[in-house]
Amino acid sequence: MLQFLVFSALAIYILVLILFVWMAKSKGDNNAFFRAGRRSPWLLVAFGMIGASISGVSLVSVPGWVASNGMTYIQMCIGFFAGYIAIAFILLPLYYRLRLTSIYSYLAQRFGRRSHVTGAVFFLLSKLTGAAARLYLACVVLHEMAIGPLGLPFWLTVLAVLGAIFLYTRRGGIENIVRTDALQTFCMLAATVCVIWAVADKMNLTLPGVADTIAGSPMGEMFCWDVASTQFFWRQFINGAFITIVMSGLDQDMMQKNLTCKSLTDAQKDMCLYGVCFIPVNFLFLALGVLLYTFAAQEGIATPDSGDRLLPMLVGSGALGEMVVFPFTIGIAAAALSSADSAMTSLTTSICVDLLQLEEKGVSNAEAVKTRYRVHTMVALTFALCIAVFHFAGSGTVIDTIYRMAGYTYGPLLGLFSFGLFTGRKASDSAVPFIAVLSPLICALLDYLAPLLWNYHFSYELLLLNASLTFLGLFIFSEPKEGERHSESRQPSAAD
Repeated sequence: MLQFLVFSALAIYILVLILFVWMAKSKGDNNAFFRAGRRSPWLLVAFGMIGASISGVSLVSVPGWVASNGMTYIQMCIGFFAGYIAIAFILLPLYYRLRLTSIYSYLAQRFGRRSHVTGAVFFLLSKLTGAAARLYLACVVLHEMAIGPLGLPFWLTVLAVLGAIFLYTRRGGIENIVRTDALQTFCMLAATVCVIWAVADKMNLTLPGVADTIAGSPMGEMFCWDVASTQFFWRQFINGAFITIVMSGLDQDMMQKNLTCKSLTDAQKDMCLYGVCFIPVNFLFLALGVLLYTFAAQEGIATPDSGDRLLPMLVGSGALGEMVVFPFTIGIAAAALSSADSAMTSLTTSICVDLLQLEEKGVSNAEAVKTRYRVHTMVALTFALCIAVFHFAGSGTVIDTIYRMAGYTYGPLLGLFSFGLFTGRKASDSAVPFIAVLSPLICALLDYLAPLLWNYHFSYELLLLNASLTFLGLFIFSEPKEGERHSESRQPSAAD
């Protein structure tokens, strides 16, 4: 019965999604794929971005996080909002003024071609690993609930999910994704509410009872003021703000959606609304986690070692009732597709625009579309390879893994953009690739040595350390701009 419900939910959802995309009737040209004609409604973009950024990781990993960290993740979410405000009023005006398709084109204008390629390559690395980690978790859940019990291998689940994403993104790109993300966000949030209702019903709790259960639980603590703790409020707030700036503001995936809005004002409204919504949505996931652990304790159900497995285990075992299987499956499928589809599209865009320079070489539209198709296929296959690596080597909660990886891969991007925006110096374009590679290596060494030498454990502030090292390296290998050098050389001497 469980497998039947899962297959039914997946079949219905995928059919609705395909019908949704077919009715959109995208032109399929590169303008639609890369920019959606710059006519997307800002409300639609804002709502869709919730599902694209939260993904299946939040649906299963954030609830599992409360066992070790309580609800203190909300501190990072508050920091996220501060980061979204910075993006709206610092980065978006720059991107719109330069009318960028890929945000890394800014690095070419500011520093040079090698810096442009370096920024694009670090984005490709960051997005591939982060999106593959999210998709891997969703595939694990779907496999364990439906495909695995039939004796079929895990790779078949991965190929089926990737195949579905490839088919509906191949033609329309970002034009279709702006629409499908909104649908998928709705499905994921509806699934979350249904699961919370099912848990509360099993525990015979009313809405006030749910609030009392969360408030009375030791896992319900939201704020930590212990300076020595890795969960200290200001540490989490600052980390959250900068994680948002790099994982959204310096991320082609998230910014590509914003750049499809009709105007800068629309894009800023979209970003601010999205930032406001992020806090209550994550509160829902954390509240669900407290309820799940409380329910498991009351029923004497042994919880898994990995928090990521708690919700899938309770749903798959039937502990929450069969009726919750249907919305949960749709929610996981929606989450998996909403994060991976936009990631595939942004990766294809970055490779075509930043590395292959299709829009600058003057190739015919037909040839450019063919190249884009080939790149999109390559990206899908690379996703499969990354998921295989996670399957054999992954450990810990996926959301924690993603944020730690961001410290290494997004740090150089933050250093590059900060140096370009807040200094007037001209960095050596030829030195940029070496600086961007050396900074994460130094961070990895410090991350290893800090507990041994200073009894200090780095958290997500590795991102700031990495960015600072990149900034410092750029400063060392830089000089004043041409106009500033002339100004300095013409200062009057004492003899004058």
